[in-house]
Amino acid sequence: MNNLNWKSWRTVAGLATAAALALVAGPARATSGPTTYAVYGASGGLGASAGEPSIGVNERTGAVMYIAGTQTLKVSFNDSTTPATATWQNVSALQTSLITFDPILYTDQKLGRTFVSQLLPTTVSLMAYTDDDGATWNASQGAGIASGVDHQTVGGGPFHRGGLLGSLPQLYPHAIYYCSQDIALASCAVSLTGGSTFGPAVPIYNLTQCSGIHGHVKVAPDGTVYVPNKNCNGQAGVAVSTDNGVTWTVRTVPGSTAGSSDPSVGIGADGTVYLGWSNGDGHAYVAVSSSQGVAWSNITDVGASLGIQNIAFPAVVAGDGDRAAYAFLGTTAGGNATGDDPNFPAVWHLYVAHTYSGGTSWSTADLTPTDPVQRGTICTAGTTCGTTRNLLDFLGVAVDGEGRVLVGYADGCVGTCVSGGANTFASEARIARQTGGQRLYRVFDP
Repeated sequence: MNNLNWKSWRTVAGLATAAALALVAGPARATSGPTTYAVYGASGGLGASAGEPSIGVNERTGAVMYIAGTQTLKVSFNDSTTPATATWQNVSALQTSLITFDPILYTDQKLGRTFVSQLLPTTVSLMAYTDDDGATWNASQGAGIASGVDHQTVGGGPFHRGGLLGSLPQLYPHAIYYCSQDIALASCAVSLTGGSTFGPAVPIYNLTQCSGIHGHVKVAPDGTVYVPNKNCNGQAGVAVSTDNGVTWTVRTVPGSTAGSSDPSVGIGADGTVYLGWSNGDGHAYVAVSSSQGVAWSNITDVGASLGIQNIAFPAVVAGDGDRAAYAFLGTTAGGNATGDDPNFPAVWHLYVAHTYSGGTSWSTADLTPTDPVQRGTICTAGTTCGTTRNLLDFLGVAVDGEGRVLVGYADGCVGTCVSGGANTFASEARIARQTGGQRLYRVFDP
């Protein structure tokens, strides 16, 4: 990780099966075969400031889209060689490459449309979308009227058959959602025009229901919409809409406690929901629901077997209904590892947990065992942080059309930091890409 041209091939084997400790867990069960990943760094001087990256995959072309600050990057993987090689290109739209208070990227995976949003300190963000992986861009309204001013998220998926909006004529096959938070509430606006324009924003919860910043919006195959939140009356939860964003209901995980990072939802092909969150004790928990969040099962601490005491930036993705991956930054150091102390004795690595059994068992691996992502704390207190908020607020995870998991993250520990020196507070663009083991779509299993 000494420079942006660095590229490594790292095999991660001998996965540890996470003990199903926790709140309502079933027995842990080993899964077959090791899972391997390769880690790629951006080249050509790109991705030098990549805190809180988003990552998406266009299944039609195989292109991987990645946002790093004001840069929108296209990454092309060549699997004709072993290891695969990656080519990084800057394909930024002019209107989303000038200024940002929060960068967000979302790729409508099946249809191939990618959206880039740059937050402005107003109710409208700068947004553009592309149908050709960044070769050309189209301008968007940016957000719905009365949208919140902070921490926007963009997502999309099929329209739900229920409700008025599902029966209206649409100019694009999928609903596109823009959600953001304000001081007293969070809201979502829906687009019936493929992200070109948005309707007015609708509150999804208020401060009597949930507090703080929410996670990223996700849409199930049946059109159910989920926005996760770390603290809904003291528990991890989700705001759920089954009528295309017109009305919302908050549902929580019993026994969970509010943590320090935004939670994340992954949704399987059959609608199974996987919610990953940082629990109040700092541990990496996940729960599974087949009832749109009404009930939860298989509540598991996926880092317990590796001694992980604190995590940051949980990110979950699912494929087949019984298969999911849960990425996060983790450390075996206890105490306040998500405070703001560059001298705190924590060493952070990138981990991914996989389940192939609907969450009854998880296998967790350290993808960067000899190459830390951060030393010291990873501050999760927002703009009140000092130097240890270099990685900002989250990382990204996606699954490609053949079921490989890809994790987009920023690397804060480069140069002498790797071998034990002080943290360098970098934020360089990285992608960890699955290279072996079972895929999230079983039809592509090796």
